[in-house]
Parts: sequence; structure tokens; C-alpha cells
Amino acid sequence: MGNFIAKHLIAKWYEPPPPPPPLVLVPPLFDFPPLAARTRMVVPAYDVLFAKLSLRCLFEDYFEPQNHLFTRLMLKPLDDPHVDLVAAFSASLDEKSGTDIEGNALFRWQMDLDDPHTFVDFQVSTSEPKCQLRSCAYHPKYRLGAFGVFPLLMQKRVNSEDYGVTGLRYGSDNLSIGTSFMPFPVSGERPISGWIVARKGNLTAGVQYKPPFEQKQSVIDLMDMKNWSCAVGYGVGSTSPLSPSFNFALELARNSLLIASFYQHIVVQRRVKNPFEVDQVVGITNYIDVGLELATRVDKASLDESTNRSVFQLAASWQANKNFLIKGKLGAAKSSLSVALKSWWKPSFTFSVTATNDHATRSTSFGFGFRIEDLRQPSYQRADPNYVMLTPSKEHLAEGVLKDLGKRPMFQSEVDSGNYDHLPRELKPIGKIF
Repeated sequence: MGNFIAKHLIAKWYEPPPPPPPLVLVPPLFDFPPLAARTRMVVPAYDVLFAKLSLRCLFEDYFEPQNHLFTRLMLKPLDDPHVDLVAAFSASLDEKSGTDIEGNALFRWQMDLDDPHTFVDFQVSTSEPKCQLRSCAYHPKYRLGAFGVFPLLMQKRVNSEDYGVTGLRYGSDNLSIGTSFMPFPVSGERPISGWIVARKGNLTAGVQYKPPFEQKQSVIDLMDMKNWSCAVGYGVGSTSPLSPSFNFALELARNSLLIASFYQHIVVQRRVKNPFEVDQVVGITNYIDVGLELATRVDKASLDESTNRSVFQLAASWQANKNFLIKGKLGAAKSSLSVALKSWWKPSFTFSVTATNDHATRSTSFGFGFRIEDLRQPSYQRADPNYVMLTPSKEHLAEGVLKDLGKRPMFQSEVDSGNYDHLPRELKPIGKIF
């Protein structure tokens, strides 16, 4: 009788709580946002858009110089998070590559922690310029900005650029207009440059006027096509690492070089069984990046076989988790493979090794890198398994509304709608303004 009551009556009154919903880990990227994005406001928008910033990071980051040891320190004081210090050093590992140690150190002050567009930084370096001051101020309400780059110590000043560059810019969600000029012209020179970039839907187009600084002229020559560059691009997705993106661009640089570039950021998930996580963790997010750049001459000089050589480079990277990154790059003269391991302690430590093969000599050389960072505050996030679940064979087990389990889960619908407010700073887009 007791067993009958416990089995039939009590079971109707008491329902056990449902099991916790499954979750997917979303690891932070190794370097996001990239350091180059912090100074994008002192660079023409034409030189940053069309996936140029993403391609630069893909082609250069963690590919250490041959037979060199590269070290970078990125530190921030605990009492004042508005300032930080970035120091980099490169030393040769053999006598053939030289014995000098090159390095630089940059001290930066940023007014708003979430807005890198208003800042002042001071850099000292073993190369020219020895000392340099940069500053930028941007007003988000009026969308106007002003910037300046001033070399303070140089052994030999030849061009007007060596005395400083100042500029004004307007940047909104779909339009960027700006100009830069030399406040201290030399011998009557009036070098000036400007750009305009506009976006409509998925299409982006822009032109840039930029005469060579070594070209001495007292009158701005707008009719010289070698001073002009133009580009058009097609892009889908945002700059957030959680959003897949696709970018293709064509550029005619100085009426002599045709550049075709392609960049794609892929976000995928794979099932894992992590003994260090709770049982509800069923998967992890991976990041895959692929980039291609092809440049060929189209001017009269291309008729000469010695100069008519197309240059291309292809690169790909795969971040399997928060600790492991592998990158590969293939070029006409060299190919490289790099592996990076990162520990997210405080501060974080990253060790990388690069193997570079010279196609001409068929020799292989190695480069090593060591980084210590305390600038960014990345952490593992948890997401609904439906988040970026593109493979139909995956199991969609998440409920419509998830309970909080440690951190607030992320939903694919919020990312698709462009709502990144709930995300940490390291997973938000670099910036919506041009």
C-alpha cells in the first residue's frame, strides 16, 4: 500500500525540476579587438575599410620574423584603466640576421574605455622617428573628429610629413569624408590628401587622393591620375567575432596596380566533452578565417617582363579553443606556418613559433614570439546551442528561454539583429562609424 501511494499519488503532486539546458562555450579570440583598431581614427578610412584591417591581422599577426625572437608586453595599471603601456622588442637569433635589438614603447591615454576614438599616445623607438606624439578627438554627437601625428625627434627631416600631419574627418554609419595636410610645409610645398567612402547596403565604394610625400609640388594636381586610388567592395556581416562575415574588394591603386582581395570569417561549432566543465556544456565555438590578396600591374611599366609580376598571398587561421591557434600563409616567394598557445592567466601569456620556407633556396627557418598581456579582460561566454548552429545534424535541445547559468546566455536572434549590448567588450564589433 505504501509503495502504491508513493508511486501514484505523490508522483502527481511532485514534479522534479527539468534538467538544465545544454550550453555551448564561446571562447574569446586571441587578439580582439586588434591593436591596430585602437588608432584607426588617425588613419584614412580608405586604408582601413574593404577588410584591409582584417587582412592585415590575418597576414601579419603571429607570423614571427625569420631567425628572430619577438617579445611584446601589454600592461595596464590597476588604479587607472584609462592608460596602458605597449612595448615590443625584436632580437636576432643568429649573426647572419644582425646583432642589433630593435624595439619601441608606446604609452597611451584613452578617455572612454568603450570608445577608443579619443586618445593621446606617445611612442619612443630605436628607429625613425625616435619620438612621436599622436592624438585624436572624436565627437559622437556631431560625428566630427580631428587628429594629428607629430614626430618629435628625428635625426634628419626631409619631407613635410617629417614635421607632422594633421587632419579633419566626418564619420557616420554609412559615410566617411576626411582630409589630412601638413601644418608645416617645406619650401612652399602644399601636400594634401583626402578621401571619401560611402556604403549602401552591402556595397562600399571610395576614392582617395594621396600624392607621394617625396613629390615636391606647390600646386595640388588633381588631374594626375597617379595620385588617385579607388575601390569598391561587397561585404556581409559585422566586425564582431560572433558574426560570420564575407568581404570582397577590387582596388585600383595609383592608376597602376590592380588589387583583388577576399576575406571571410567563419563561426562554427563542434561537439566536445570537456571534463573541466559542467555536464550541460555540449559544444564549443571555433573561428576560421580565410584571406586572399592578388596584386598585378596594369600600367605601361607592366609591358616590361621584369616588372610584370603578379603578387599574391593566401592565408588561413583556425582557433580551436581559447588556448590553441594555427595559421598558415602561402606566397609567391615564401610560405609560413605558425602555431600559438595562450594561457589566460592574469596577465595572459602567449607563445608562438613560426616555420618559414623560402621557395628559392628551399631552406626553412624559424621565428619565435612571446607576449604578455593585461589589456583586455576576456572570458568564456555561454550560449544557447541554437547559436550559430549551422549544421543540420546538430541536436537543437535548448528551450526558448534559458535560465541563467553563471553568465547570461547569448541568443542568435540578438546577434542577427545587431544587438551587441549584452556582450562583453571583446566580442562587440570594432565600431560602426567609418
